[in-house]
Amino acid sequence: MPKRESRGKGFLVLFILALLLVALCLLAGIAATIPARTAELFGPPSANLTTTKLYQQSVVLLLSQNALFEIYPENNTEILFPIDPGDSLDEILTGLTHLGLIRHTSEFRAYLIYTGVDTRIQPGEYLFSPGLSEMEVAQILSSPAAPLTTVSILAGWRVEEIAETLPDLGLIVQPDQFLQIVQEESKEGYLSPGIYQVSREISAKSLVSLFYERFISQINPEIETRISEQGLSLDEAVILASIVEREAIVEEEMPLIASVFLNRLRVDLNLGADPTVQYALGYNETQRVWWTNPLSLDDLKLPSSYNTYENPGLPPGPICNPSSTALDAVANPAQTTYLYFRAACDGSGLHIFAETFEEHLKNACE
Repeated sequence: MPKRESRGKGFLVLFILALLLVALCLLAGIAATIPARTAELFGPPSANLTTTKLYQQSVVLLLSQNALFEIYPENNTEILFPIDPGDSLDEILTGLTHLGLIRHTSEFRAYLIYTGVDTRIQPGEYLFSPGLSEMEVAQILSSPAAPLTTVSILAGWRVEEIAETLPDLGLIVQPDQFLQIVQEESKEGYLSPGIYQVSREISAKSLVSLFYERFISQINPEIETRISEQGLSLDEAVILASIVEREAIVEEEMPLIASVFLNRLRVDLNLGADPTVQYALGYNETQRVWWTNPLSLDDLKLPSSYNTYENPGLPPGPICNPSSTALDAVANPAQTTYLYFRAACDGSGLHIFAETFEEHLKNACE
């Protein structure tokens, strides 16, 4: 009996070893197919990968292959994503995740490493179209970044003046496309002045969004509260700020000029602001400017809803794109009882302010 038991145990051990050997052979066979299967789905791997790295990234990709092919319909706008010199892969992935361009960070990282894209990403601006899968996002990152150009918006420019600068910047955006988007979305007044670095391939819609988003970023609860304390909505404040922007030559006078217009609104006096008439007149073919100067008496009688000599209250919309300084002046005006102002006679760009019309007349240049 002991011999039979010993012999039976020996057969069992051999059987288990045989099973393990078969299992190992099967696993080896499966393991051998992993790189080939990954290559079928995701393309050839980087030649610089070690065997360990190859298997690590391949397993991650095969376990979650569908994730990288998903398309997110809620991503319905173009996104311009900057990569600065020295940005790490982690920083890039964090930025892409924050913008909603990727959701499967680990799998996306595995794909970048597997293909070697992680070592080829160049600094620059990358433009992502709506409705991309994470695979397509990676493919864009593997391409050279589009060349950048500088777009400048000066405070006080109307939208047509911005559009006029676009053809000289090498952008694919056409002025009429830009104007159409601004008009359709009523963005005159909300395009923040400043300097922008943009891709030459940016679309008109994305360019308008870029300018608008910077404007929105400057609106905080404090300034909203101060605007409300002046009895204005944000839209009304932007309209008034656009007038202040065009009236002021010296920034330090903006709170004073804002106080005059706010005081006039409170006592139901027409604003009588020259820039509103200039805006209504549009392009002056003779002077070749958008802001006619000087204005004639006939100009001041122009039948237009923007003419604040003829119409009470604020005009229907902003007349230019004001600076944050002008908007802040409307939110925090000087505390005065002034109702009038006119240009000083010394050519300094400053103004002389008055509380009464009689005083205002006395301030006229001789």
